[in-house]
Amino acid sequence: MSSRQAYRGPKRKLALAFDVGTTFSGISYSVLDPGQVPEIKPVTRFPAHEHISGASKIPTIIYYDRAGKVKAVGAEALREGILETAEDEEWTKAEWFKLHLRNKIGAGKAVGNDIPALPLNKSVIDVFADFLAYLFVCAETYIKDTHANGPTFWESVKGEIDFVLSHPNGWEGTQQQEMRKAAAQAKLIPDTPAGHARLTFVTEGEASLHYSIQNGLPAGAMKNGDGVVIVDAGGGTIDISSYCRNTAASKETFDEVAAPQCHFHGSVFVSIHARMFLDNFLADSPFHEDLEHIVRCFDKTTKLRFRDSKEFQYVKFGSTRDNDEKFNIRFGQLKLQGSDVAMFFEPSINCVVKAVLDQRKNAHKSISHVVLVGGFAASDWLYTNIQSQLTPKGLNVIRPDNHVNKAVSDGAISFYLDHFVRTRVSKVTYGNFCHIPFEPTAPDHQQRIKNTFVSVSGSKRISDAFDVILPKNTQVTETKEFRKSYFRESENKGDFKSAEFYVWCYRGQLDEPKWKDQDTIGFSWLNRFASPLENYTKLCTITVDLSHLPLQARPKATGRGTFFRLDYEIVLLFGLTELKAQVAWKEKTIEKRSATKIVYDPDTTNDEP
Repeated sequence: MSSRQAYRGPKRKLALAFDVGTTFSGISYSVLDPGQVPEIKPVTRFPAHEHISGASKIPTIIYYDRAGKVKAVGAEALREGILETAEDEEWTKAEWFKLHLRNKIGAGKAVGNDIPALPLNKSVIDVFADFLAYLFVCAETYIKDTHANGPTFWESVKGEIDFVLSHPNGWEGTQQQEMRKAAAQAKLIPDTPAGHARLTFVTEGEASLHYSIQNGLPAGAMKNGDGVVIVDAGGGTIDISSYCRNTAASKETFDEVAAPQCHFHGSVFVSIHARMFLDNFLADSPFHEDLEHIVRCFDKTTKLRFRDSKEFQYVKFGSTRDNDEKFNIRFGQLKLQGSDVAMFFEPSINCVVKAVLDQRKNAHKSISHVVLVGGFAASDWLYTNIQSQLTPKGLNVIRPDNHVNKAVSDGAISFYLDHFVRTRVSKVTYGNFCHIPFEPTAPDHQQRIKNTFVSVSGSKRISDAFDVILPKNTQVTETKEFRKSYFRESENKGDFKSAEFYVWCYRGQLDEPKWKDQDTIGFSWLNRFASPLENYTKLCTITVDLSHLPLQARPKATGRGTFFRLDYEIVLLFGLTELKAQVAWKEKTIEKRSATKIVYDPDTTNDEP
């Protein structure tokens, strides 16, 4: 276990981490007192969960009435009689709504079709905001009730709370931008630069690493710097991340050693496969109309305790009077072959095994250990099958004993306090489309001669070249700057008030993509079929204020007239949990910088549910 330093801030603070999961959510927090070593604590009491001692998770469910008003959230949404009330009053249930925030790139239509629709007239940001607001109230109530002078303490910190929101490895700036909007809408933070600065994001994989450091990473990973794959198996996604300890550093730090992965094969997809099977199996049974109830019963019992594919499995859904022997239903129980239930888990197991082996193959450091965390990791069937397939390949597979289902929220607070990861690996190739000098002897230039033009200064150039800023699978430190020089030319001085710079992602397999028309389409094999994807996708727009930069009039190459040229550099930092950008320029010999505004483009792919 890592040793944490005492808090050195000038005054008392509170940090709250919200883990909004697909199926269950949790809250962890830390009170930071000057001179004291901060501790990580979970919220263990929620409305309608008071009778469950130490409950650290609540269901990620919201009920809305016909007017769109929140009526029941979390454990309240599962209390006795709620289904009848919801049906009588025509409430709408929102569940699995987190997956509507997903990065559409690579998710595929099949994933969208399997996600329950959002309530009418509610956006995913609306639902997310309502759930965050509920979690905030739960945290406030718990802290007021359990801490000495709780109400007084809360009043002293409530306007300056730092928040940490976790998200799947596959989410990017667009999803972070939407989560930030939801946090502001929920009144967690004001929608100002100062308010935004109080909100930090961390991937679920990195949060899980921080949790594992505090709760039992293998000894070899801690002492010798062995590579370790963290598998965060949650309700919606399985996040795969690889790290090793930097044994040469004076302070305990870890480096990410492979590009993180995110797969839509979490525990809800076991239920989806079960539903597909039962829909077909019970098609001619009068109990087919009870399909949704049977699947819910499978989800709560059979799925959790499944351990043996050679034994019959039972789903208790009715009373002793419910019988249909033709369809293996006796005394309100549906009997299933264990081998059929095993098939529901098979895609998830295969996904984890393949992803771990891919990480070991592509890692910058040899991988020796695999650590399973997350709510889905509590499944013995998932764990034993992954272990049985990876152990013969020389990997040590373990599962921490204590509360694997709260790894992300606790780990998010550890990320805030301890900040162990200092090097991360790029998931895609980042770059920008630009124009470059035309080279008449270059074959690839000749092939694209239709893209040539004469610039304002009189030189011949070719457009749609892809300028790589950061290649895929590159280790990047948090302080590493990536600089690219650009210029703008115009005869009109008024054109230099501002500029827009685009960051694009190339998601294909080429090591050195060079042109916009090169390898434009890829495929993602997900669920039941392959989805065509655009390999080049715009990540964000960086708006730069150029009005204060020095301009000089220059003579044209033709000798007729003058033009203005502005030279500047875009400085990007990819090694943080969020992209940062600045614009740099020189006045005489002194470099100056200014901040930029980053706006992430919404997903424009056609795989919306």
